[in-house]
Amino acid sequence: MSGELLAPLVVLALIDSTSFGTLLIPLWLMLTPGRLRPGRILGFLATVAAFYLVVGVALLGGALAFLDQLGEGLDSPGARVVQLVVGVVLLVLGLTVEPLTKAGKARRAARRAARRAEQGPGRVERWRARAGSGEGSVRGLVGLALTATTVELGSMLPYLGAIGLLSTSGASVGEGAVVLAGYCLVMIAPALVLLVLRVVLHERVSPALARLEAWLSRNSREALAWVLFLLGLYLTGGAVQALGIG
Repeated sequence: MSGELLAPLVVLALIDSTSFGTLLIPLWLMLTPGRLRPGRILGFLATVAAFYLVVGVALLGGALAFLDQLGEGLDSPGARVVQLVVGVVLLVLGLTVEPLTKAGKARRAARRAARRAEQGPGRVERWRARAGSGEGSVRGLVGLALTATTVELGSMLPYLGAIGLLSTSGASVGEGAVVLAGYCLVMIAPALVLLVLRVVLHERVSPALARLEAWLSRNSREALAWVLFLLGLYLTGGAVQALGIG
């Protein structure tokens, strides 16, 4: 595997590090009133990383097993047309999943508030309540980690991109597993750094953590929109070049 892959893999891992499971829920746990329990947060992050690693190795093994067949199919004009369509769809989603203007964001926030008032707390609010309750066993916390990561499987585009890069790099499943383990460590590293700061600085760092949590809660969908847009741009550009359009 070429060292040139390390930079994009690190970037993708850092994008993944800002998701609900890897950063927001750990922040909620750090901000829970009462005595800080670092062991619970470490257990949560270990569960998240292990889940991602198991899923990643399974997906990488499947990709490598069918690499030859997939490679031949992906070189056909029909497959490139499909790639172009997928790329355009991702571009559109990236531009529409979150409003671009302040007025649009305000309308979206008002609709969400009305929906919460009518239907009660949503999934994110329920996760926040469970994380902030300070109650429950270690098993319950592991269950929360598995629930969050399972729900996030549908939006794990950076991780899928990393697996795609590894599958075409010539790495074996064993080598890829080692790289994915490093990926998962980078993915939880920001939360670990914040946990260390919380342990060392105690309540002095809590206001900064609360501001970070609020900012991530407001902008998480915008980050997803950027990932969708950039991935769509990459797929569309590759398909256009392969088809000789323009």
